[in-house]
Amino acid sequence: MLGDRMRRGRPDEGRTAAVLAAVQEIDDDLRDGLTGRGAASAARRLRRLLRAGTVVLADLDARPVAVAGQGPDPAELAALLAGVYEHAGPVHRPPWAAVPLIVAGELSGALAARDAAEAELAPAAALVARSLDHAALRRARARITQAELRTLRAQISPHFLHNALAVIGARIRTDPDRARTLLNDFADYLRYSFSTQGDYATVADELQAVQTYLELQRARFDDRMELTVRMAPEILPVAIPFLVIQPIVENAVRHGLEPKPGPGSISVSGFGEGPMCVIEVEDDGVGMDPEVAGAILAGTAGAAGGRGGVGLANVDQRLRTVYGPEFGLVIETAPGGGTKVVIRVPRFMRGVTTR
Repeated sequence: MLGDRMRRGRPDEGRTAAVLAAVQEIDDDLRDGLTGRGAASAARRLRRLLRAGTVVLADLDARPVAVAGQGPDPAELAALLAGVYEHAGPVHRPPWAAVPLIVAGELSGALAARDAAEAELAPAAALVARSLDHAALRRARARITQAELRTLRAQISPHFLHNALAVIGARIRTDPDRARTLLNDFADYLRYSFSTQGDYATVADELQAVQTYLELQRARFDDRMELTVRMAPEILPVAIPFLVIQPIVENAVRHGLEPKPGPGSISVSGFGEGPMCVIEVEDDGVGMDPEVAGAILAGTAGAAGGRGGVGLANVDQRLRTVYGPEFGLVIETAPGGGTKVVIRVPRFMRGVTTR
């Protein structure tokens, strides 16, 4: 096994810690895949871990993508890798040995080493393959999240554009100053909603977009909508997925307050709960049956009474994709009793950052 030579006799704790740290660092180095910018660093760490003279990471074209140590003879390396790829198994040609990198059941490259213990090479290749598999999953998750965000923008924009422009147009003659302010709010909202700054934003940025959105909706409701926003300062810099809060607020307006006669209210609040960031959006609108709420999150709301909520399903799925299956939305509601939607996510999570 990897590190057997270090374990002969009694290994010292310092060496064990160093091996464990190296395993984590190799995984970090290969975050961008075999051809990413961290491949050279991964090769150097593997060389130290294996105590080898040279370590080579190669792609499927038998090209060395990273070399640590004295460069191999190109013809010798090509022959070694050809044997690995032909049989999809280890090849030993002292002082060299090479093993395939099998990622998700597919041949993806090779790890070759000179003057390394052959028994340690296969576990090292398994370590590299797992890191490459993690990298592929991260890239796939990022693509899914981006696709869901594009879908959400397409779903929420037409309805909002129509209503916002209608409100502004109605105020141009009767209250031109308010119309000018609303137009500026509208421009700010669009600038943020269609921003390409990244997959994440701070709670403060999301809150600013929500307040702009709600001001436009208040004008549409002739100021009959009461707004309450309370956010604890410690969560304002927390990074969360882009466009998470606004779709929930829009759902509260469209499906909670619009069908309700008379005035209505919406509150948006946030606070820290230990390592968690909790954000709640609550309205005193018409509410709904809890079974309908479950259908909305499952994406089957049409079969459960026709109420909208595509945006909620999208947000719920993106939260689960980013943080894990236990971090989706929680909906508390009852017919005639309003609706509360709760977001609870880690305040700090690796990879979730606006930088």
